[in-house]
Amino acid sequence: MPVILTSACLLGQQVRYDGGHKRNRYLETLAAYMELRPICPEVGIGLGVPRPPIHLVQHDSQVRLLEVRDHSRDFTDKMTDFARAQLNEHDSVDGFIAKKDSPSCGMARVRVHDGERQLIHKRGVGMFTGVWQALRPELPVEEEGRLNDLILRENFLQRVFVHCRWRKLREEGLTTARLIEFHTRHKYMVMAHSISAYQRLGRLLSQAGKRPLEALAKGYFLQLMAALQRRARRPNHVNALQHLSGYLRKYLSSQDRQELARAIEDYRRGEVPLIVPFTLLRHHQSHIRDLYLAGQYYLEPYPPALGLRNGI
Repeated sequence: MPVILTSACLLGQQVRYDGGHKRNRYLETLAAYMELRPICPEVGIGLGVPRPPIHLVQHDSQVRLLEVRDHSRDFTDKMTDFARAQLNEHDSVDGFIAKKDSPSCGMARVRVHDGERQLIHKRGVGMFTGVWQALRPELPVEEEGRLNDLILRENFLQRVFVHCRWRKLREEGLTTARLIEFHTRHKYMVMAHSISAYQRLGRLLSQAGKRPLEALAKGYFLQLMAALQRRARRPNHVNALQHLSGYLRKYLSSQDRQELARAIEDYRRGEVPLIVPFTLLRHHQSHIRDLYLAGQYYLEPYPPALGLRNGI
């Protein structure tokens, strides 16, 4: 089961500066499929509830985390140290759901002010989240507001489950064979996101046995997660679906082949959601039981009950 670190206020904990919370109902759905670990970085560095608000302030070439009313109270070092410590404390997490706009947790578009408390821009990153993104670039991070976008939601949770499978592989012990198998089972998922990344990762793994395994695996996973972060476009999905359907052609009747081709074409034209050709592919696979197809996580990257492909 994946583990996701989550801003505690999103889980209903009353830890915000005003003593309130920002409960997100969708996270209650996710809780059935993954472990949600709450964290409030501001409480973590010793700030009380309620507390004076803090914000990001541009100071020379640095961004500092200061109390809004009293800029002499600087929490930058405390927050940075806390974030680094939590990296070790939560080294088994597979993703992070952050509170948008938060000066500690916000993933992007956080307000940054000047020394006179005037807004300069909205391109900041929460201090805690920024440390995590810098030191764990492979970790899926998303804000709760962006999870309302069905495509961003599917992308984030797909990456969470990929990260979880990679973590389990590392726990079991990295070998060249396991690395190659991992890639083989994810290759069409990668194809749906980026053909160039699909080709690049294939070339990288062709060096297995010629390069130190640990360095190869680290580079591979960083590139894999970067590729999966890119939005999977409809033409790439069609390409991957057509490749997979090719494995079934010799087993299917002419009528079944035409039906599958029509479903993929209907999706290409935007007339049906992605789940339609996937359901048909899985239906035929369940009868044919082709081991290669059965091993492709692209066909079932997460529990189907999440319904993530129903609307994209």
